Amino acid sequence: MKMSRVATLQFAAFQVLVVLLSVGSDYIPPSRFDGFVYENGSLNLLDTILIEAFYDPVCPDSRDSWPPLKQALRHYGSRVSLLLHLLPLPYHDNAFVTSRALHIVNTLNASATFPLLEWFFSHQEKFYGAQTRNLSRAFVIEEIVKSATKVVGRSYYNAIKNGFNDTKSDYQTRISFKYAASRGVYGTPFFYVNGFLLSDTGASIDYKAWRKIIDPLVGAKKGVNRNEESPHLYL
Repeated sequence: MKMSRVATLQFAAFQVLVVLLSVGSDYIPPSRFDGFVYENGSLNLLDTILIEAFYDPVCPDSRDSWPPLKQALRHYGSRVSLLLHLLPLPYHDNAFVTSRALHIVNTLNASATFPLLEWFFSHQEKFYGAQTRNLSRAFVIEEIVKSATKVVGRSYYNAIKNGFNDTKSDYQTRISFKYAASRGVYGTPFFYVNGFLLSDTGASIDYKAWRKIIDPLVGAKKGVNRNEESPHLYL
């Protein structure tokens, strides 16, 4: 995300919000909450610190922010959960189709969702920039299907390919975009911790910064749990 685009993207997000609000009672929420849960994370908000990350599979800043976040998640284990949301940015080539591929794979084999995301991060040059300028959408989708098959397994080729012919994955990806807009997200990466936007959001959050953010929360949560378990000690 380049700062020069912030004002434009804010306006675009505002327009999406206007559309969502204008449909009123005709708007039906999706059947499930948006996002992918990382590994064995828990969404029980009473038992975990929840990080929500908004990523674009072909965004270089999203790619660069992932390794330190992943390192932090491994450090804290079950004490911290990650819910990943997708925001396919309109100025990133093939952001929508790569996001759609992630929704398809998540439906088929949820354990392969994050490996596929990491594959996209490692091979962004295949689907982003001048390399794809003269390629048809059909060709790009076929390349994405082949790439996803390498990650998930050859037996999934037809299922992934058929997923691009199914309106369900298109709908899921649109919902992801609309959900991000409804949260005021206008670029990637964006991070929320326990529902609050981080002021230093973006690729600049390294492992030490994550530790600085989360360590006090882990300590505070331990104090709360002690109060709940032995309230008579604190009267």
